[in-house]
Amino acid sequence: MNILVCIKQTFDTEEKIVIKDDRISEDGVEFIINPYDEYAVEEAVKIKEETGAEVTVLTVGPARAENALRTALAMGADKGIIIEVDGTEVDEYTTAKWIAAAIKDRRFDLILGGNMAVDSGAGQVAIRVAEELDIPHVSSITKLTLDGIKATVERDVDGDTEVIEVGLPFLATAQQGLNEPRYPSLPGIMKAKKKSLERLSVEDLGLSQKVTACTAVIDQYLPSKKQAGRILQGEIPQQVNELAQLLRNEAKVI
Repeated sequence: MNILVCIKQTFDTEEKIVIKDDRISEDGVEFIINPYDEYAVEEAVKIKEETGAEVTVLTVGPARAENALRTALAMGADKGIIIEVDGTEVDEYTTAKWIAAAIKDRRFDLILGGNMAVDSGAGQVAIRVAEELDIPHVSSITKLTLDGIKATVERDVDGDTEVIEVGLPFLATAQQGLNEPRYPSLPGIMKAKKKSLERLSVEDLGLSQKVTACTAVIDQYLPSKKQAGRILQGEIPQQVNELAQLLRNEAKVI
């Protein structure tokens, strides 16, 4: 069995966001594997340990994204692919197109990705890849069981659980609760340095037409600071009247 895991390198969730020249500053920032993608990597490695599958991890991004691949390799993946796009305007549309072009001639029985990226929250790329490849997809899975050429998956649906049976190949996105991602061991980190890493440019993908972003960021800004709360005094009818006046005249929401 061949498994592909699509991952993204994102800001560490503990990092403070700084806007500089209408851009998010990357000065001194620590980057990590998108946390939801870690669930996908862990699930793939678990399947590898149980069945002897081969696990490939793929990312799209600048050269620094290689570090995310090396972390996934240290977790137990076998080889990596990076599509380098330094300085190129990228969105979910372009990323999915490039990934699909890179893997369309490679055989994968299962493709995994994170439910969403914590930086954008879009949750589109993996699903778009499945559409580009014309294979089934199941999002937000919390359990995966493989049985020959089919799989049974569970996913959260409005507080309940939906059970779906699907044939291979298919794509699934991982949700919290699917597993507990392991930390890379020191031997794993040392082995990762010697594992195969394939580097591709957009030109290497053989696309007949140039793929350009369909969305543009017009402005970026930090949320305004919250004002201190106010405790209303007096009898309940008086407080209700004062609250209505504040909502109308100060907050201007009614």
